Amino acid sequence: MHAIKYDTPKLGYSIREACQASSLGKTTIYNHIAAGRLRVTRVGGRTIVPAENLHALIKGEAAPC
Repeated sequence: MHAIKYDTPKLGYSIREACQASSLGKTTIYNHIAAGRLRVTRVGGRTIVPAENLHALIKGEAAPC
């Protein structure tokens, strides 16, 4: 019997994953964070980019609060 694999959508991305998903460089991601165009959250010692915030940045919309 085969295990069923469900592809659940990501809730958040690491900085590296955000770069890969958006095709933006690390410096560009950090510049957007510093300018307030991309909101992130800290979980433990990690910086997480919520998926909806990355999608909004790519769409050219304001970052959700």
